Amino acid sequence: MRRKRNRRNPAIIVVLLIILVGAAGAVSWYMDRHTPSKEMMDLTEYYGSAGEGQAVLILNDMILDSRAVLGNPSAELAEWNLYLPLNAVTEHLNQRFYYDAENNQILYATPSELTTASISEQAGTDAWNRDGTVYLSLAYVHRFTDMDIVFNSDPDRAAIRSRFENVNTVTSMGETAVRRLGGIKAPILTYVPYGENMVLLSELENWYEVATRDGCIGYVEKRDTSDPFTATEERAQVVDDYTYNTLDYKVNLTWHQVFVPEANAYFADMTAYMGGVNVISPTWFSMKDNAGNISNISSADYVAQAHAKGLQVWAMVDNHSTEISSFEILSHTSSRQNLVRNLVSAALGVGMDGINIDFELLSEETGEHFLEFLRELSIETHKNGLILSVDNTVPEEYTSHYDRAEQGRVADYIIIMGYDEHHEGSETAGSVASLPWVENGVQGTILEVEPSRTILAIPFYTRLWKTQNGRVTSEAIGMNKASELAAQNNAQIYWDVNVFQNVASYERDGISYQIWMEDNQSIAEKVKLIPKYALGGVASWSLGFEDSSIWSTILDNLQG
Repeated sequence: MRRKRNRRNPAIIVVLLIILVGAAGAVSWYMDRHTPSKEMMDLTEYYGSAGEGQAVLILNDMILDSRAVLGNPSAELAEWNLYLPLNAVTEHLNQRFYYDAENNQILYATPSELTTASISEQAGTDAWNRDGTVYLSLAYVHRFTDMDIVFNSDPDRAAIRSRFENVNTVTSMGETAVRRLGGIKAPILTYVPYGENMVLLSELENWYEVATRDGCIGYVEKRDTSDPFTATEERAQVVDDYTYNTLDYKVNLTWHQVFVPEANAYFADMTAYMGGVNVISPTWFSMKDNAGNISNISSADYVAQAHAKGLQVWAMVDNHSTEISSFEILSHTSSRQNLVRNLVSAALGVGMDGINIDFELLSEETGEHFLEFLRELSIETHKNGLILSVDNTVPEEYTSHYDRAEQGRVADYIIIMGYDEHHEGSETAGSVASLPWVENGVQGTILEVEPSRTILAIPFYTRLWKTQNGRVTSEAIGMNKASELAAQNNAQIYWDVNVFQNVASYERDGISYQIWMEDNQSIAEKVKLIPKYALGGVASWSLGFEDSSIWSTILDNLQG
């Protein structure tokens, strides 16, 4: 038995050794799998090569494809020596730098003045034309832009931050590795010291995607950071901000269509039954040619009568003439500034209180020039105590180039034209301004514009829709005409809870007619949106289309 036990001992030892080797392998595998990599990533591979005389540019949370350039390639990377591509500046940092190709200069509109910087063929100036591309010196951009800059080398790079309010943030709870990807085996971009804030970009199960102050965009483990919070950083640099000429009460504006000078004499008749209105906007101005000259049928006597009735006068200027090109006028500094001078001079000449801009169907390429026009006009209207308001359709993707946010920064009031949901040329009959459609327009606008300086415009007109042999046509009619047609034709009328309007329908001579009525009920529902969203007031298109009882309906619902 002793010999048998002796024979078993080697077998047991072998088994134990196998178990020990396996356990050691398992431990080694486990440790390897769960031990974070300490490999540092090659930052030239991460950022890309800067190139001779260039620097990688990181703006907020983006590493740009375009490069900054050094004014003196042999000098050390520094603010005074770095030039940023103009298109990168306007797209990501400050859109108010405007390229004036006509005069080979950069314009920058502050709230109070229009500054200029000539574009040089050599570095050392504010603006530099380098091989056909316009660059702005970082120092010049910094003069008008609140931002932080961190410089690094290998590769040369500049990390610029310009967002300091309501930033999603996490704080490192120790020296924290920022990795290229969300996993402990991913290479390390940089280490963040204890207590440093990082911008939170997105969240995975165990990782946060972050942007560091020195321009690395990567991932940190959640357990190494604080919980997310919203941070607003106090800033030492003060950039000029806009102040606004606004009324200290709700605006109640109505447009008055005036096509010929003689129509001004009918002011008293047109406003005889009007109640509660405090601003009238006659359609006095339109662009006459591509040089920025205007057609002007304004009247000092009209303004005097309006003031006697306690009304302000904000005359409207439109771009509706087919004889002019809005792009040609607004994209050339000479014609754009001529238009500004003509409008302000005309307004002051008859003593009016404000200017209302109604530029419609602007092409996408016109958008940046339209915004520059508003900036330059805003300087002059504020110098002269005039109120500047701008009309906009309800927000749609195809009108994003109107940039309501920037409009709202420079103009006193933004007016939502809450009508033309269905219009002449629509393939199907429908409401001019259903309540859900109007409310969506309000909600979309106040995402970009301060509600107290947003005015909701409502329609006093509707459309008479005719359907014959499958073809749909329509014509605009006023409130009284709509009521008369419904009564004369014994129309069936019902309240449509989907659009919050009475809908009238009838047939005559083989033609089907429909009217989505604008009346006291429908107007009341739309006006209720103003107190609901704390808007700055109401506007109506247009005087003469209304039933006289509508004025009290507006007043009853305007304040909430």
